[in-house]
Amino acid sequence: MTRVLIIGGGGFIGVKLARALAAQGALRGKPLARLAQADLRAPDPVAGAEGLALDITDADATAALIGQGWDVIYHLAAIVSGQAEAEFDLGMRVNLHGSLNVLQGARALGTCPQVIFTSSVAVYGGDIPPMIEDWTALNPQTSYGAQKAAAEFFVTDMSRKGFIDGRGLRLPTITVRPGKPNAAASSFMSSIFREPLQGEAANCPVGEDYPIWHCSPRVIVKNLLHAAEVDAAALGQNRCFALPGRTDTVAEMIAAMRKVAGDEPVSRITWNRDAVLEKIVMGWRAHVNPQKALALGFVRDASFEDNIRFFLEDDRA
Repeated sequence: MTRVLIIGGGGFIGVKLARALAAQGALRGKPLARLAQADLRAPDPVAGAEGLALDITDADATAALIGQGWDVIYHLAAIVSGQAEAEFDLGMRVNLHGSLNVLQGARALGTCPQVIFTSSVAVYGGDIPPMIEDWTALNPQTSYGAQKAAAEFFVTDMSRKGFIDGRGLRLPTITVRPGKPNAAASSFMSSIFREPLQGEAANCPVGEDYPIWHCSPRVIVKNLLHAAEVDAAALGQNRCFALPGRTDTVAEMIAAMRKVAGDEPVSRITWNRDAVLEKIVMGWRAHVNPQKALALGFVRDASFEDNIRFFLEDDRA
């Protein structure tokens, strides 16, 4: 029997992951004995799961919840990029110290549980080659990226020590996200498709030639499930790596939306540049060669047209 805790389980990926786990009823070849979604406020759980309240900046509360005993812990909780840049101390409390609280809680179990940590392509940047390889040094150019990178080092080190079985997944930008725009610098990468597809206007704050390393929510969930199935020995000495994604420019992605949904959604996009936001996102890298992840069986979207179709099928309001 397998017990699974999803921290950040009230977010859209956490909900989709919980729904997928509940539907398959098993993980790592064993039936689910317990499935819980934890978030700052207890989420409404999917059928078959529990909704729990957890503030990961509270070390005692985090230790108490994790101490209940879990075989797989998904750590998805974070302050997103734009907010972490604007509110440095909050980003540090949640993204760094909160992550350390989760890792220490998992360590204290003494059972070497799996901890699947969602990192970001924002850990790369600065003076590096245009193509990111598995061995490319981390050089984040935002506070969010720095906080994620710091947590990654402890995922790998605690795995080396045998405290946890860690897996750090550097996620591409997830698009098309459901719901409303948030404080992430990458929020526009969903809103310029999501809102027009739902009859609303949206602004693109960057130029048409801006390239995006991206992945659909459906494929992200598939890869999160797969992360728990990969044999620990196959991960090697570096437990953190980039997930597969696609690189397309804004213009190419809009053309894909036009092909699937016609001209009307495209006509709802406005083009007003945002210098502050551009400075953040221009520090991100869009060309990644994720050979390790592909060799381990992780997958990417076939086309952005598929991403648009997935949104229309799964998430259109």
